[in-house]
Amino acid sequence: MPVVTTHLEMHSSDEIRPKPCADPLFQVVRAGVPQWQVNRFLYQFVGGPWNWDFYLTKTEEEWRALTEAGDLHTFIALYDGSPAGYFELRQADGEVEIWHFGLAPAFIGKGLGGPLLTRALEEAWKLRPSRVWVHTCDKDHPAALANYQARGLKPFKVDTETD
Repeated sequence: MPVVTTHLEMHSSDEIRPKPCADPLFQVVRAGVPQWQVNRFLYQFVGGPWNWDFYLTKTEEEWRALTEAGDLHTFIALYDGSPAGYFELRQADGEVEIWHFGLAPAFIGKGLGGPLLTRALEEAWKLRPSRVWVHTCDKDHPAALANYQARGLKPFKVDTETD
């Protein structure tokens, strides 16, 4: 079955079209201490419904290397103290990739995706990259691509591969 992947980018923080969240129960915190177990949990918790399984085959040592290399920044969304989603920013070659991004199943459809992506973009630009980019595919949430574009990211490449 063909899978369409869209790569999107932004070249300036001025391009962000923010979506604020007035709900005081929603907050995003930076995970200041790298812990591979937390990243693995969030990857599975958020990605499970979308069959994110590539990194689930990684060993403990591989997870540790991914999360403790110093180029990964993890942010956890909380709603009333409960994990609601997360995003990871990966720095490489003067750019920042929104490496993983999403909401936990209980929080999808509650208007939190736009505010979470706004925060991801704001945090990415604090790292002073030449560009911020992300990719999504048609196996992700059906609103993912629209959310990325609504926040100001622009497509620069589309790939079609057989799943």
